[in-house]
Amino acid sequence: MGLAGMLGGLGLLIALAFRGWSVLLLAPIAALVAALFSREPLLAHWTQTFMGSAAEFLARFFPLFLLGALFGKLMEDSGSVTAIATFMTQRMGPQRAMLAVVLAGAMVTYGGVSLFVAFFVLAPMAQELFCTANIPRRLMPAAIVLGTSTFTMSALPGTPSIQNAIPMPFFGTTPFAAPGLGILAALIMLGFGLWWLGREERRAKRIGEGFGDGAPMPAGRLATDEKLRERATAAREFDPAEIVHGKQTDRPPSITLAVLPLVVVVAVNLAMSQFILPALDTHYLADPRFGGVSLADLGGIWAVITALTCAIVTVLAVSHGRLPAPRATLDAGANAAVLPAMNVASLVGFGAVVAAMPAFAVVRDAVLGIGGSPLVSLAVATNSLAALTGSASGGLTIALDALGATYLERATSIGLDPALLHRVAVIGSGTLDSLPHNGAVVTLLAVCGSTHRESYRDIVIVGIVGPVIALVFLIVIGSMVGPF
Repeated sequence: MGLAGMLGGLGLLIALAFRGWSVLLLAPIAALVAALFSREPLLAHWTQTFMGSAAEFLARFFPLFLLGALFGKLMEDSGSVTAIATFMTQRMGPQRAMLAVVLAGAMVTYGGVSLFVAFFVLAPMAQELFCTANIPRRLMPAAIVLGTSTFTMSALPGTPSIQNAIPMPFFGTTPFAAPGLGILAALIMLGFGLWWLGREERRAKRIGEGFGDGAPMPAGRLATDEKLRERATAAREFDPAEIVHGKQTDRPPSITLAVLPLVVVVAVNLAMSQFILPALDTHYLADPRFGGVSLADLGGIWAVITALTCAIVTVLAVSHGRLPAPRATLDAGANAAVLPAMNVASLVGFGAVVAAMPAFAVVRDAVLGIGGSPLVSLAVATNSLAALTGSASGGLTIALDALGATYLERATSIGLDPALLHRVAVIGSGTLDSLPHNGAVVTLLAVCGSTHRESYRDIVIVGIVGPVIALVFLIVIGSMVGPF
């Protein structure tokens, strides 16, 4: 009965979330269903297990949601994202339209710009380039996914994505965990994705398939589509309704000033992670006032917080005069963080209740019993939970909350570097999360004026198959030579 309750609660969560119901409402209901079938105390699990785990997630990661959304909105309204996209368009031109879209997306998201901000800038850019080059419109979503949602989210060392931050307190790692392996995995994702998109472009030209009909969805329409908004905010860390708030400049900065905040993110993140924080005296963290923790528990998060803060200050310094409504922009950025953070925290609370059920021992033993090194079962766990929840960050946190300590213990016992666990977990969360019900996928298709029938196959190839190949490579090489 307990196992049936867990599956029933999960099924209820997936089915109704796909129909646009709020995760804030669904997650506690699904958790209570699981507890009811297990004959566990309902109120205790709601107020203590569910809320305790959700609150812990917010305490750890809400600063990253807040600063990331704020930075993304500032980059949008200052015209910096548009300036970067325009620069890439002009430099590469229609003859390299596919590469221009991919690299523009990679540049802004690796620099910390929120995904949905990038979507609304890249879609019109891709529309213009693809139309001029007569490349099928159906390939636009896949090109944007490759640039924004694959290697810059999970593989490149130092990426400030929330997914790359989540494993850090569990494994005591930094954003630059296993940098060499991460770069190789990123090259596999990028190379495989570009090969596939180039193949499809050449095939389309052979059969005479042109750009076709359709146009990107205006931001205003998405902001008023509540069903789409609910699905989007459960998947990513920016509320798309805030896209239309604030006011964007009509005087974009030069490419140098536009790129500068992105450079600051990467440079400060690296300096904090590798040099500044390790050199500080942080013995005071052992004091109960600060939770009795160590720098290993907080260093990675502190590095990303500092990097995003410095980047926000940089945007304000170089583009304050261009912002038509600075206060409205700041308010919109802050508001854009709240609903996504609460949605993911609710998913984490649901996972905590499920993990507390006696029947969960069956699931845990099955996952941990998967053959091979802990890397294999960790990849399966993060893949599966990201797929079921439709959220890379939610699935990753649920997996690590339930099994992270066990994986770390096993890795320590066999001499496996936690940095390898970190990179496998992050890449594993960014594969099957791109199933058809994923809010980011649904939103991107709407933004591009496309449908699942037209474009989803190519999203699968570049957003799932490529990352899975990179994940397998990472596990094999990492098991043989360790992280580098």
